[in-house]
Amino acid sequence: MPRPALRRPARSLRSVMGSTMLVAAAVALLSGCSPTGAEPTPSASAPASGSPAASDPAVTPEPTESVDPPTPFAIACDALATPDQLYAFNPNFGAAPDYAPTAATIKTVATDAAGTACGYLNQTSGDLIEVAVATPSATALTAYANEAAASSTAVPTYGTPPAVTGFFEHSGSNGQVQVFTGAYWVVLDSVEFFEPGDAQRLVEAVLANLPAS
Repeated sequence: MPRPALRRPARSLRSVMGSTMLVAAAVALLSGCSPTGAEPTPSASAPASGSPAASDPAVTPEPTESVDPPTPFAIACDALATPDQLYAFNPNFGAAPDYAPTAATIKTVATDAAGTACGYLNQTSGDLIEVAVATPSATALTAYANEAAASSTAVPTYGTPPAVTGFFEHSGSNGQVQVFTGAYWVVLDSVEFFEPGDAQRLVEAVLANLPAS
């Protein structure tokens, strides 16, 4: 004779509803602990706030050019051209009292290049010969020589290049000699110089009186 099937007692409606309410409360509690929305993350390509902008590698600062100062050169005027040498050049020439440079290049030699300028006066005509010598920096000496070469005529009789490089220019009423030898820049300027040969003897005398450089 078969056994009658056992019937499990049904869970009470109150128990089921209680469990359902516990699950719903747990879900609500968990949802309250999670953030309402994720904050946006900064773009990887955007620079950080407050950080300085990167310098442009293509832009480089211009270098500052340094200028070497000249070495001051001093010599007595009666040693630059002695009385005997002046007499051999022209017996009428002697020292010029209260001399002050007048020719522009002579002024440059005496001031910008820190050299010595001397004046020799023709006691009869009143004509003036100006002679100036300086020892500029090597860079400046090259620049002055290039300027002379561009504006004047080379004169090989003043000396043998490259030991001695001479130039002559006649402008207006004056002739001007520029000679570059060793560290020296030598300039002679006068109405007495109509052509290069007019200053030849005096140029030789001045160059012979310069201390070895």
